[in-house]
Amino acid sequence: MRSLLRCFLPLLLLASHACAQQPVIPDTPAGHALQAWLDAFNSGDRARIEAYVKTVDPSKTADALISFRNQTGGFDLLSIESSEPLHIRVRVREKNSATTALGDLIVKAGNPPTVESFDLHAAPPGATPANVVLDAALRQRVIDGIDSNLDEYYVDAALAKQMIDALNAHVKAGDYNAIADGDAFAGKLTDDLRAVSHDHHLRVNFTPFKMPPRPEEPSADDIARMHQQMFRDNCAFDKVEILPGNIGYIKFDGFMPVDVCAPTAAAAMAFVAHTDALIFDLRDNGGGHPEMVSFIASYLFDHPTHLNDLYNRHENTTTQFWTLPYVPGERLTAQPVFVLTAKRTFSGGEEFCYDLKTQKRATLVGETTGGGAHPVSGHLVADYFMVGVPFASAINPITKTNWEGTGVEPDVKVPAADALATAEKLAAETIHEAKSKPPAGAPVPPPPPPLS
Repeated sequence: MRSLLRCFLPLLLLASHACAQQPVIPDTPAGHALQAWLDAFNSGDRARIEAYVKTVDPSKTADALISFRNQTGGFDLLSIESSEPLHIRVRVREKNSATTALGDLIVKAGNPPTVESFDLHAAPPGATPANVVLDAALRQRVIDGIDSNLDEYYVDAALAKQMIDALNAHVKAGDYNAIADGDAFAGKLTDDLRAVSHDHHLRVNFTPFKMPPRPEEPSADDIARMHQQMFRDNCAFDKVEILPGNIGYIKFDGFMPVDVCAPTAAAAMAFVAHTDALIFDLRDNGGGHPEMVSFIASYLFDHPTHLNDLYNRHENTTTQFWTLPYVPGERLTAQPVFVLTAKRTFSGGEEFCYDLKTQKRATLVGETTGGGAHPVSGHLVADYFMVGVPFASAINPITKTNWEGTGVEPDVKVPAADALATAEKLAAETIHEAKSKPPAGAPVPPPPPPLS
């Protein structure tokens, strides 16, 4: 017995030490929301994640969280950095990698508490987060940086001036004086800018990691890591399958760079090349690169088609986007196309919808989209703050306008949750109708003789 105790005692002491180091989540509304997120997210179980979204964080979607869970493998809680009843800051680490992140969670009190904002800031390699407490000087540098970048780059000069005037009015009224938290300040500035512009591409971002005054060119290692992450995410293609009735179905949640992800997109299109109808699911598509929008759309047209233009105010240039003269594999020009939309469909996802709708190449099924037609670029405004400035405006060659602020209206309005079933039914009906028609050029049978 003494021999066994000698063997097991070091293990017991080690286990006791590990338990002592395990962070204790505080018994606060913010702590309860954090625990609910960790439990649901780390489980990977759709039902638990859907329940979390429904009760704790309705701004998220189960599909988006599941996709993120698949990328990260979940998170281990490393430490509680700070804790208040409605605000908790934590450090976490991905289970699938050594990547750590600082999480900043703000909730509204309730039973259960609901998420007001939840930001995860991935730590650059070797970086240590700073305990940033805002003072008047830093707040003013952020305001000044935002003002100058809006004035120089924002797509609408008159609207830029209105936003600058609004921010300065808030400063004069002292509306920012009590804000010492970086995420809270960035969120308030974003809200105040959008209250004037209604531009959901426009955003102020905070990170606790100090950024260099000039953006550095990514190294070869940085580029390799970014490409590897895209490959791990399958270039945002979530599902490609053949539904009953020979209906092709492609769900993808972003338009990734063509130079990296064209082979993945081409493989998806090849898989559905011999279907009788096609459904694109863009309900969780937040946008991306316009070149990829053109690349995928090119499979659906048999002639050169002018899809979209982008006007850059700062450069005073217009870039045209057309279908491509060549795509790998077969084109899908005969199949009827249905596109699923949701309120969260945004930016490049909306362009794809708008391009196909105005060209009468697809039937849109679902909800009106988010309403963001202005591409954005990031600008450092202070040590820990960046502003995403919309610098260009989409101009459709047919309507001479875009979907900014209004979204893209679906042809068939249904809740996003019902869009797939509705589109399947419409596709089946369209296929049946097409097969019931005599082939073009077939002789028409003579009418039956009159009854005697």
